[in-house]
Amino acid sequence: MSREKGKRFERFVASLFREWGYDTHRTAQYKGKTGEVGDVEGAPGIHIEAKHQERMCLYEWYAQSERDALAEGEGNLPVVIHKANNKPVLVTMNFEHWVQLYNEWINGKEI
Repeated sequence: MSREKGKRFERFVASLFREWGYDTHRTAQYKGKTGEVGDVEGAPGIHIEAKHQERMCLYEWYAQSERDALAEGEGNLPVVIHKANNKPVLVTMNFEHWVQLYNEWINGKEI
């Protein structure tokens, strides 16, 4: 049951990105579970680990995303997209990566 919940969440995360125009899909549907790629692919520049669990292990999950992103060798930023039951979907990432994105966003807004 837990495995099915995880698969559903991975598909859900992919669908959220598709709503924003990205061609994303659950990786295991296309490449199997190799442990070398994120749970969702097709969002340029990020390595996604998707977790739908009540017990949060954010540092473990982030370490997994970081290791796998490094193994990919494409320079993608590691992120964990996660949620608990009846809670919103959240994104966890390294502060330095987040502030880089924030700076790009804020500088793009200033004219």
